[in-house]
Amino acid sequence: MIALFIIFLREGVEASMIVAILLAYLDQAGQRRHFRDVYVGVGIALGAAAAAGVVGYLSLQRYAGSRVQTYVETATFVVAIVALTVMTFWMQRHARSMRAELARRSDAALSSRQRLALSALAFQAVGREGLETTVFTLAILFSNVRQGATPATGGALWGALAGLACSLLIAVALYRWGRRLNLARFFRGLGALLLLVGAGLVADTVENLQQLGWWPFGTHVLWNSSNWVSESSNLGDVLHSILGYADQPTLSQLVLWALYLVGALVAFRLVSRPRPTR
Repeated sequence: MIALFIIFLREGVEASMIVAILLAYLDQAGQRRHFRDVYVGVGIALGAAAAAGVVGYLSLQRYAGSRVQTYVETATFVVAIVALTVMTFWMQRHARSMRAELARRSDAALSSRQRLALSALAFQAVGREGLETTVFTLAILFSNVRQGATPATGGALWGALAGLACSLLIAVALYRWGRRLNLARFFRGLGALLLLVGAGLVADTVENLQQLGWWPFGTHVLWNSSNWVSESSNLGDVLHSILGYADQPTLSQLVLWALYLVGALVAFRLVSRPRPTR
């Protein structure tokens, strides 16, 4: 639940921020009649992302308990890790220049007198975030799945809705007081949390690869803490979703989890440094 809250908050803020910047720019330019074009693009993007998520979830459920499920889970984990890491670094690098870039592209759309251009701009921006969110959601939902088990969706749904609601509130604030908000600092904090989630997905990927026999290294179990904090308990689920906690971790899981987390956080700090002004 908490991991999905962070995911939906982060992705929802980015998508909402793009829409808010577009609307604010159109309002300042006296082009409020084009608000509807932006809404059309946003609606289509959200519908496509939701449909992709439902189809992916139901398709994977058909193979619950089989090796096919493990194959798809592993592929989803890998895609989510790459997308989450690249997206986090890219956003941290370009948060300061996003407003100017969107203004430039909006000007180009308005000057071409093509109403569909604004819809396409909103669809492209929001659709990218929606697709990323779909992949992350599937990865988180199935990160706790074991052979023969099915993912719980109740708490995950509430976490996703709470994150989305908070992101919409932030979008309203951005629309009204956008120039006063420190977007770089906001995305820096959420970016660090997302890298923790990414480290947990790395550990899940290693576990699946070892179950499939594709990673025969470091399979020795280091400890068994299931008597104190079981991975299936509420606390264990929270720790697993955010930190990648495992009650019976193998050597490879721990080593690769640590390597990813340390390397990603060091690189993220380097990227977050202010660029020298010329």
